[in-house]
Amino acid sequence: MTKRSPSSSDNRDVADVLERVGDLLQAQGANPFRVRAWHRAAETVRRSPQPVAEIEAASGAAGLTALPGIGKSLASAIGELLHTGRLALLERLEGQISPEDLFTTVPGIGETLAERLHRDLGLETLEDLELAAHDGRLETVAGFGARRIRGVREALAAMLARSTRRRARRFRAEERAAAEGAARPSVGTLLAIDREYRARAERGELRRIAPRRFNPTGEAWLPVLHRERSVWSFTALYSNPARAHALGATRDWVVIYFERDGHEDQCTVVTERSGLLAGRRVVRGREAECAREAGTPESAARERRRSPTSPHDRA
Repeated sequence: MTKRSPSSSDNRDVADVLERVGDLLQAQGANPFRVRAWHRAAETVRRSPQPVAEIEAASGAAGLTALPGIGKSLASAIGELLHTGRLALLERLEGQISPEDLFTTVPGIGETLAERLHRDLGLETLEDLELAAHDGRLETVAGFGARRIRGVREALAAMLARSTRRRARRFRAEERAAAEGAARPSVGTLLAIDREYRARAERGELRRIAPRRFNPTGEAWLPVLHRERSVWSFTALYSNPARAHALGATRDWVVIYFERDGHEDQCTVVTERSGLLAGRRVVRGREAECAREAGTPESAARERRRSPTSPHDRA
């Protein structure tokens, strides 16, 4: 297939996505400044006489941030869209987070095989799949013979041709953030976001979206919270994977996405079931910091009184 040269139509496509993000943020009650930033960026891209794909290819993120109203975060989003054809933030806002759907975009993988990849290996991203295709795990999944695995490797090599470059940029961004002392929000901040989300969700104060997974009726049941704190932008929502449903934890596990200057990551906050932190909300992977945050048994008791009780907690 002949590679198409970037044109003004590419700018319109990118602008449409940016505008869609702004519209969804507005509909879900996000900070008005953040909403305006996405709408302003959409207008900038739409009016740019030069295709943003050319600008990014020639100068990277620096070229994009030179455009009016395009900061590091928006430049990162535009770069992601140009390189992958997808924008994870948009998918989250639309409630369309589905690893199975993502895997079916790889030639040779249908719905059944995609479900097995997520269920049997716990894969979530194309990068996860790429690693599994090379480290032998894919061979353990029914339906993946040598020929199919070879085809998957070749397809992923094309689809993720820029993945190494993207990882390097993300690593450098993390190093810069770490040097500034803010590689990620403190557990205290994350737990505060978790408390606010669960309390407001329980009171029915948050906008709801309709997730595609485990939602055959298309009901808008999943509450979403957008919050700005200090230099970070947060989005919180209940986790909706198969495992959460199997364990009855869909009202307990909270996924928090956080972003600053183009650096984006996520964490999951759950109720600890055993040990010294039993009954407390903890950030998975940062339990030691949560223990330090808890301090004394008395402070742990105070935290339990402050945190809303979910149906799963009462079970």
